[in-house]
Amino acid sequence: MTAGRPRGFDIDERLDRALRVFWRQGYEGAALSDLTRAMGISRPSLYAAYGNKEALFDKAIDRYLDAYARHVREALDEPTARAAAERLLRGAVEVTTSRDNPGRGCLVVQGALATGEQAGVVRDKLAARRRAGEADLCARFERARAEGDLPADADAAGLARYVAMVSYGISVQASGGATPDDLHRVVDVALGSWPT
Repeated sequence: MTAGRPRGFDIDERLDRALRVFWRQGYEGAALSDLTRAMGISRPSLYAAYGNKEALFDKAIDRYLDAYARHVREALDEPTARAAAERLLRGAVEVTTSRDNPGRGCLVVQGALATGEQAGVVRDKLAARRRAGEADLCARFERARAEGDLPADADAAGLARYVAMVSYGISVQASGGATPDDLHRVVDVALGSWPT
């Protein structure tokens, strides 16, 4: 068997281009022609390098989480539960209002919210990722409760859901044009109700 012709493009760099299209237009709004044009490759090259559109979107989400939304993962390593919540929320403000953000908002929150039945699998995958992030945050808060960092009667699951919902709200508000100052004030209010 002979080896195929080597690719004439950087896979990661082209993935970054696709990520920006998905971020700006969402999963369903990003046509294959938009993606191939932005990536500077043909459809056969896209399929050969990344698989279908859904597989490309999955790879773009992974890239987004590793590069742009790494604050979510980093928040879990903060020394206190409150610091973890603050890192998560302030990071959400930074990412969703950054000038480097092509669509304002969060790709994981908004990438497939408005989709038809054909994109239901993609919508469900993003919902599963959000649930997994909330479960990680809940585990972090449970650990904080066990260590005495949170009160013994603190509802770790409810607190994780609250922080996640504020984070998602930040994304929605940022996509509507809210300023970083507006959103940091929301974070201040959210943290002002932190259990002591």
